[in-house]
Amino acid sequence: MPIEKAEKIWMNGELVDWDSANVHVLTHTLHYGNGVFEGIRAYETDNGPAVFRLTPHIERLFRSAKILCIDIPYSVEELVQAVKETVKVNSLPSCYIRPIAYLGYGEMGLNPLPCSVDVAIATWPWGAYLGDEGINSGVRMMVSSWQRHDPNAMPPAAKGCGHYINSQMAKVQAVKAGYDEAILLSPQGYVSECTGENLFLVKKGGIVTPPTSAGALEGITQDSVRQIASDIGIEYQEGNILRSDLYTADEAFLSGTAAEVVPIRSVDDREIGDPGPVTRAIQERLFEAFRGKRPEYSDWNEYVT
Repeated sequence: MPIEKAEKIWMNGELVDWDSANVHVLTHTLHYGNGVFEGIRAYETDNGPAVFRLTPHIERLFRSAKILCIDIPYSVEELVQAVKETVKVNSLPSCYIRPIAYLGYGEMGLNPLPCSVDVAIATWPWGAYLGDEGINSGVRMMVSSWQRHDPNAMPPAAKGCGHYINSQMAKVQAVKAGYDEAILLSPQGYVSECTGENLFLVKKGGIVTPPTSAGALEGITQDSVRQIASDIGIEYQEGNILRSDLYTADEAFLSGTAAEVVPIRSVDDREIGDPGPVTRAIQERLFEAFRGKRPEYSDWNEYVT
């Protein structure tokens, strides 16, 4: 999706003009891909902009950094406040937020340990990642020939910059073949996740989602889905999913910060059908929580004042 320019970007503790937020062409992460990032959203509410599950996102950023040996020179609380500051200065009632910690200029070679660590936070207006039609009517999916990387090759628990080459290859394959999104399997043949989203199947009224052992990233929105399902009496479990299970699901949907909650209409041209009651129930409650309309989930929203 195109980026709509805002006014300021937070870089290493300072708010700089959007067009001045530049890095050197020899920045280490640009060459070797070792960096970590988050995707976060702020939503317009009756009480002003609310950043959805901000602290868990920043905590995951730090977990990713620890896995990839990146020492972020700020605390969780400092980056939480920096996100709020950036949203506020850009006067955005709702927006997408991209914090990134990356290895800076000054070193070249495969040892990242001597590199400086830079941190930036950008915010900009953004709509539905998979389109309004996707949210309302569902998306067409294909199972990619590209596998999700093995945990012993690249740790899927880290939201690392370079890891997403794997996702890009699957996404490009799907788009070129006329689909909206792709599903990746693990090297063992189990469903892992989509290119940037967690996946859920509904069978006999219950929800099943792939475990982290299948290579799925532990999603923040995924955790919100789990909590909502529990609250409305829907059975929720993690379990291995076979490719054939995708074809015979009663319902299927995906979740992610960018995508939000999107029904899956078909997989490999096997029709799953219109968005079903479980998907709609999860989607409705979560979208209300985004906008501060669900008091039981008020702690998920961190307001920008």
